Amino acid sequence: MAVLRNGFSIPHERHVVVGNNTRLYTSADGSYVDVPTSQIDHFEEDLTPSSPSAKAAPRTAEALPVNLPAKTATAKAQANVNLSGVVSEASGRHNIDPDLVNSVIWAESDFKTHAVSRKGAQGLMQLMPQTAATLGVDNAFDPRSNVEGGTRYLRELLEKYNFDLAKALAAYNAGPLRVEQYGGVPPYYETRAYVARIIRDYNRKKLAEQHAAKVKKKPATHPAKQPMMADSEREARAPQTASSSGDKVMRGSTLR
Repeated sequence: MAVLRNGFSIPHERHVVVGNNTRLYTSADGSYVDVPTSQIDHFEEDLTPSSPSAKAAPRTAEALPVNLPAKTATAKAQANVNLSGVVSEASGRHNIDPDLVNSVIWAESDFKTHAVSRKGAQGLMQLMPQTAATLGVDNAFDPRSNVEGGTRYLRELLEKYNFDLAKALAAYNAGPLRVEQYGGVPPYYETRAYVARIIRDYNRKKLAEQHAAKVKKKPATHPAKQPMMADSEREARAPQTASSSGDKVMRGSTLR
């Protein structure tokens, strides 16, 4: 298991250093996730017991009918919501890094408030109607309600899987039953690509944040000192003396 500096962990079967990244092979079929080596704190043994694979895949609940929102004044008002503030507030309430929530929104809906998937998932964080109802989200197309419900659900999944980010994201995408069925990230191309995409985007943001912090801490450079001028040269460059007292500049004044 790779333990990242941000506190999350990624179980894997083996890892190989490739340039500045460490490639984590998450399954025997060759699926992998590339993580910047600088973001990995250490490796440790994964002691989490694996769930036995189910002989038959559980039935998937049928999607409820999707009711698209009408283009009313309410819908127009929702489009003007400060999404950054909405994410920040929801993340604060559920103690999740807002960068992670934004990465999930980006992967789920590309920040489209009225997005609807082929399976019926709705809104910014693509909540299925059944999930939205369980979370108390009455209108999945309302940005505040959707982000609040999706962030709360993501937090519940992180706690369920002991903050194993890969498993939590896999459960968000494919459902907890699939994660339990396979004892980890399901062997679905869509789910594995989804997990890798979010982790890469999230790590990219953290690296950029760290780089910006380092640049900010660099000491300011001081201009080179000018050589002393001879008296004759100094007098030649000196401005003409004001002819009246009203033209004098007070000592200590600052030009702006």
